[in-house]
Amino acid sequence: MPKIVTFGEVLLRLSTPGFQKIEQAEIFEVTFAGTEMNVGASLARFGFEVSHVGVFPDNAMGKKAKAFIRKLGISDKYIFLNGERTGLYFLEKGAVSRASQIVYDRTNSAFVNFEPAGYNWEEILEGAEWFHWCGITPASGEKPAAALLEALKVAKKLGVRVSSDIYYRSNMWNYGKTPQDILPELAAYCEIILASRKNIEEIFGITVEEDKGKFQIAAQKLMEHFPNVKKVIDTERTQISASHNRLSARMWNGTDYLKTQTLDVTHIVDRVGTGDAFLGGFIYGQMILKDDLKSIEFGNAASALKHTIPGDQNLVEIYEIENLVDGDVSGKIRR
Repeated sequence: MPKIVTFGEVLLRLSTPGFQKIEQAEIFEVTFAGTEMNVGASLARFGFEVSHVGVFPDNAMGKKAKAFIRKLGISDKYIFLNGERTGLYFLEKGAVSRASQIVYDRTNSAFVNFEPAGYNWEEILEGAEWFHWCGITPASGEKPAAALLEALKVAKKLGVRVSSDIYYRSNMWNYGKTPQDILPELAAYCEIILASRKNIEEIFGITVEEDKGKFQIAAQKLMEHFPNVKKVIDTERTQISASHNRLSARMWNGTDYLKTQTLDVTHIVDRVGTGDAFLGGFIYGQMILKDDLKSIEFGNAASALKHTIPGDQNLVEIYEIENLVDGDVSGKIRR
């Protein structure tokens, strides 16, 4: 199977039991999570050879994190042990009309402080067919942003396909740069970008004045500005409550506007990581199914199923996603 490389920070996730609020919790459930690693976890489950690139402190927690990544079927060859602390996030899962809450504690983590020269991208990307990153990585610090830019330059040199979830968190940009300063240069190396119309307008200064077809118009303008971008994808979520969402996905590929059917997720177990599950399914579709509509359908079904699984990673099998794509929503026991 093809080799996939992902790059980004992996955090220690501490979740309240059940649906407790943080102020109620006396214990926390512990696991590890990271947007790019979550994408890689899906692809490893689908049978791809996946390597994640990141940094943990050289202590018991860092070694535990490396073991967790190996357990997901992801190579930890390029997980470096350096620095003093692992970034954290605390999750309080919402229910019904109460939204989920996330609190980050990731300042001065080992990943953020690692020197860009410590990554040998020529070696890391040798033989890879796909490289994936997200907008949180360059938001986290100047050093990760510089390392990512170098990775993208090497990926272009080696002919590696590149995808990105361009979504960024505005409150993370605390090192004197803005998303508008950094993300356009990085996006220029991508073949596939996940972004909403709002993201495109805010990050790239692209305006859409038309009343209809705003997403595809914004996507087309983005592709004209960055000729390397061939496809723009987006997910749509209608939130009935914190426990009930409706999901769909869409794409503009320069010629056709494609959209999936809507999937109804009526009893959400854990919403975190569902966008990453979509991207894992989408990349599978691009590399194996080789069809744009089937790719977003597979990704949307993967995302819907992730809502039923605790934790950040999507642990479903290919046949389960295929069944949902084919319309089987019964949840009948398999014997």
